[in-house]
Amino acid sequence: MNAKNTLYSILDLALISQNATLKDTFANIVALAQSAEKAGFTRYWLAEHHNSEHIGSSATAILIGHAAQATNTLRIGSGGIMLPNHSPLIVAEQFGTLAALHPNRIDLGLGRAPGTDRATAAAIRSDFMSAAQDFPREVAKIQQYFSKDNRNTAVRAPVAEGAAVPIYILGSSTDSAHLAAKKGLPYAFASHFATTYLATAIKIYREEFQPSDALEKPYVMAGVNIIIADTDEEAKRIATSLIQLIVGLLTGKRSGVKPPTTFTEEHQEILEHPQVHQMLKYSFIGSKATVKAQVKTFLEETQADELIAVTNIYDIEDRIKSYQLFAEIMQELHTAS
Repeated sequence: MNAKNTLYSILDLALISQNATLKDTFANIVALAQSAEKAGFTRYWLAEHHNSEHIGSSATAILIGHAAQATNTLRIGSGGIMLPNHSPLIVAEQFGTLAALHPNRIDLGLGRAPGTDRATAAAIRSDFMSAAQDFPREVAKIQQYFSKDNRNTAVRAPVAEGAAVPIYILGSSTDSAHLAAKKGLPYAFASHFATTYLATAIKIYREEFQPSDALEKPYVMAGVNIIIADTDEEAKRIATSLIQLIVGLLTGKRSGVKPPTTFTEEHQEILEHPQVHQMLKYSFIGSKATVKAQVKTFLEETQADELIAVTNIYDIEDRIKSYQLFAEIMQELHTAS
């Protein structure tokens, strides 16, 4: 394994902690992005979710601008824009505008899932299901609107034409791997929660990849959950917030991110439950030394070009520290390679 060139980035769901407000959450985006820029992260992506009082990332493009305005060199983007929710023309206009405001710093990650429940998806866009089935063609429309050649067509997004906004295909199954390979686009797999098809999807993508104007060779980003503290015990304590989050997700009793508690045998039993264990398979929790060994093994297994880390932690200071320690790990792996 050669981790010398492996990049490291952040995926933020803008989760709202208990006893925190939306304003607090949006302030934390700025604090985390600024810290990430100093720590050498490549990019900071924000997800898209709807109809959840515990997730703040519903107006993703606006939050991307919020983070970009507060930073100088960090790439800011979507992880992702759930394209069937939107008109491709509007997405092109929004991200073309962001690119004009923050040149060479904006990424457009595109996903096919709704990021919400069925009823809300229908409320967002009445033809959501047909748009989801037409995802490859919807992506092609985005590419057309960003093309300089589009200036000669009847329907245009002038602010997007020729804008330097790289497009990434996001996915959690093998369908996305085939599409990313066919289009010759970078591929980001959501292995921070959808672990089952990671190896298969990466294999398909690399074997079927067709070089394009956007990319000469395959580029794989893999999602991982990262929680790092000074000791294994402290990291486990902080991770109880994530465990409670997962339990709420699986039982339908969702809430804001809860404060951490003492790690108990009950928490360990939850982690060993087959469904939870599978979902959190690529979750690296512990001291810097512990997580470094886990990350090294993961890179050896996947040969990922970039890790994009999700850190669902109650306290913003603990969260920033965890990401800083993760950056140190990646820098040490770079040096050792």
